[in-house]
Amino acid sequence: MDNLKEKTAKGLLWGLMNNGSTQVLNLVFGIFLGRLLTPADYGMVGVLAIFTAIAGNLQSSGFTQALTNMKAPSARDYNAVFWFNVLVSVSIYTVLFFCAPLIARFFRQPALVEVSRFVFLSFVIASFGIAHGAYMFKNLMIKEGAVIGFAALSVSGTAGVLLALNGMNYWSLAWQQVIYITVVNIGRYICTPWHPSLKVDMRPIRNMFGFSVKILFTMILNTLSGNLLVFIFGRIFPMKAVGNFTQANKWNTMAYSFLTGTVAQVAQPVMAQISDDSQRERRVFRKMMRFTAMLSFPAMFGLAMVAEEFILVTIHEQWLDSVPLLKVLCVSGAFMPFYTLYQNLVISRGRSDIYLWCNVAQILVQIGIVLVFARHGIMAMVAAYSASSILFLAVWQYFLHRLTGIRTAEVARDICPFMLAAALVTGAVWPLTAAIADPWLLLVCRVVIVAVLYSVVMKLAHAQIFDECLGYLKNRHGGNNKAAGQ
Repeated sequence: MDNLKEKTAKGLLWGLMNNGSTQVLNLVFGIFLGRLLTPADYGMVGVLAIFTAIAGNLQSSGFTQALTNMKAPSARDYNAVFWFNVLVSVSIYTVLFFCAPLIARFFRQPALVEVSRFVFLSFVIASFGIAHGAYMFKNLMIKEGAVIGFAALSVSGTAGVLLALNGMNYWSLAWQQVIYITVVNIGRYICTPWHPSLKVDMRPIRNMFGFSVKILFTMILNTLSGNLLVFIFGRIFPMKAVGNFTQANKWNTMAYSFLTGTVAQVAQPVMAQISDDSQRERRVFRKMMRFTAMLSFPAMFGLAMVAEEFILVTIHEQWLDSVPLLKVLCVSGAFMPFYTLYQNLVISRGRSDIYLWCNVAQILVQIGIVLVFARHGIMAMVAAYSASSILFLAVWQYFLHRLTGIRTAEVARDICPFMLAAALVTGAVWPLTAAIADPWLLLVCRVVIVAVLYSVVMKLAHAQIFDECLGYLKNRHGGNNKAAGQ
């Protein structure tokens, strides 16, 4: 038990470091590219995201989650997944290659023919590293993943900026995607002790298929849900409007992914190990809920508060139209990490059917909302879409209660204090600092004051998870100092 607790704590710490460094690099490269490229450039590559993501879902087919749920997957299991991914990805790329003219015609952008054929190479390259990524995920190799991600983002981001400086426009974004996944695969091959063999045996695929196919369909639905607005906007609005939404959604996703990515790296592997101990599972899940709420609400509410000065300071006035969209998205973004917890608990219980049908219901609701609000403009569509994302958590909570007995009142007690504290702190800081005219100074003052005040509130309220996190960091720092002294 202590060993698993220590692994979980280390995993969360390395996950935070990994996602923190990743978001810092994304911020730096995003600033450079946002200044060098136009909203139309972002729109050109943004409309292809749904095709690339769905192709990626098809090639992975949920086998990462299936391997993680297995007590001791063998080299034969990993090898079968490897060759399945490669064969499927090549087949999908062939179809999309010939569909490129149709995609370009749908979005009324002839240049998308060549761009899409190049961008789609990224998921073919990715297929060679999915099984290795599953091995690292199963064995909680989060430290190695952090190093790989940092290196890949550094190389691809630098390449993207250099290409943009040389007038490559949207091609710089396309190259950035391809280079990123190439470096990731190289890193996974270096760090993973398992490697594929030419002895192909697909029987393990049949054994995993019943579970993984539900994960596959759900992943596709999640992709459709996450890219639904971009796809629709690309059809009915100019590319500039699509680019503004893409930019706002990028910053929102970067912010909440900082925590979502951290939790996702440990949630399923840990939950899978304790799924046969219901009381311990309840305790671990609720503690993860409190940890998530403690970080998510101040981060996302804070970003909504500083959205305008953040955009002005980083990517300048040409992107000001994205500010209202970013503010709305940040409110719903604060709740996105909770989806990760709910979904990973359901998957760890082997209930991929619940995972599938909850997502089917959610995307049907979202499609209906988008159709109803389409005539009211882009802002109304985004607001309604975001509200539905928050409210649909009630459906996941229903199934959580059925599986674990955790009541809605318990979840509310876990997350509401952090939500209220974050709302009160950001709500108080906004008018207090509104008189500051300089956007740089305003941004720094608001971030620092919110961070300090929120920490003080947590300390005065004796928030247990806050104290535990500080205690772990102090003990780790003290142990490192002691080791250095010896």
